[in-house]
Amino acid sequence: MADWLQPALTYARSWLQFQHRVHDLPGLQCAIRGDGKVLLDLAIGKASLASGAPLTSDTRLRVASHSKTFTAFGVMKLVDQGRLRLDDKAGQHVTGLHPDTADATIAQLLSHSAGIIRDGTDAGQWQGRRDFLNEAELRAALADAPLIPANTRFKYSNHGFGLLGLIIEAVTGEPYATWMAREVVSPAGLAATMPDAPVPEGTPLADGHGNKLLLGKRFVVPMAQGTGALAAATGFVSTAKDLTALIAQLDPAAPASILSVGSRREMVRRHWKVLDSVIDRHYGLGTIHGGNGDWAWYGHSGVFPGCFSHTCIVPAAGLTLSVIINAPDVVPATLVEGLIEILKVFKANGAPAATLAPWTGRWWSMWGPVDLLAVGNKVIVAVPGQANPFTDASEIVEVKGNVGIVGKATGFTNYRETARLETDGSGKPVALWLGGIKLLPEAEAAAETGAKFQVAATT
Repeated sequence: MADWLQPALTYARSWLQFQHRVHDLPGLQCAIRGDGKVLLDLAIGKASLASGAPLTSDTRLRVASHSKTFTAFGVMKLVDQGRLRLDDKAGQHVTGLHPDTADATIAQLLSHSAGIIRDGTDAGQWQGRRDFLNEAELRAALADAPLIPANTRFKYSNHGFGLLGLIIEAVTGEPYATWMAREVVSPAGLAATMPDAPVPEGTPLADGHGNKLLLGKRFVVPMAQGTGALAAATGFVSTAKDLTALIAQLDPAAPASILSVGSRREMVRRHWKVLDSVIDRHYGLGTIHGGNGDWAWYGHSGVFPGCFSHTCIVPAAGLTLSVIINAPDVVPATLVEGLIEILKVFKANGAPAATLAPWTGRWWSMWGPVDLLAVGNKVIVAVPGQANPFTDASEIVEVKGNVGIVGKATGFTNYRETARLETDGSGKPVALWLGGIKLLPEAEAAAETGAKFQVAATT
């Protein structure tokens, strides 16, 4: 393990724990994998606020549209076996389709460029108003005309991936879930993954939870329902640890994968730019792409009622990251990108100098906390409540013992002022001074603030 990686993982854990706390999330699961090993396996909070069951790293959660990556693995395995071709027309394998949909290719379905409607004309399954479509209902919807011509632009479609599930069944002669479990899930080494619910009795499955604003408090959203003919688009049940094991196998340079190198390259190539979005995103074959340069990534996100997830690999760094939250308050992709920023900073600066050991930890004032992070020969003043804790971060340099200089800072803060650790008789830091601002450990800051200000009543 690189010398910078362990301190980066230590801070990643601390930052996620604070994000869980500041957003008052029910539960959060995270895994980071590198060199074929799990480097971080974290579970925080509750699997269910109703039962009080704790969330563990083995608790299963709904991972929704990660199912599209699983389905793409299945399709590409059939391509590797010579049983499918990417330029096959959908109508070669499934009858009853609208002629334009029948003319769409496998590659267009995988890349969401077939022009098919996203969720049909009644998407009530996403709000608990109806069950997910059965096969007859999906086939009836696929008999309608696509909304735009194929190969026009990226247009996300759960119905399109439902059609891919029907194609897998037609080619293999088996139910989608049966074939996927045997030919994708098992050989990929995923012990906690299933193509759809319900899960076997006794298997730990988290509840989903709604946001607190609508009813004034969280409500529980059961996640044990099956997804019918849309399992290929949204059915999978898994864990953050299993998701990193799968997504790591997308890397064409991965030493082991259930797919050929050629199939992996085609899956992770950027086929389409996602238009009309302020966030720079692209789509491959069952893969979402983001970032640039050495920290570019690909993987997928998932949104299920009461449960959000995101998993990606950063091939140049050799790291795969996954975050699952059983509530909708925070977008997991934002947390994963925050983790990537943490890894970037530690890698760029290196492991901390031994002399900076006292310059670590969380310090509080009535304004909230800051984190001191020693990296290389400097100390970064991070803000753990931010999506990127290093946005406009100050840096303490020229550290000698317990004193340093704020050598980098925005013009609104403490540039070139003194930073100082105040210590007790044993040399333990008990306060941090940034210029004229004094920060304390959380308990002391809470006591001081509580003594000076009236605590507002809550409703």
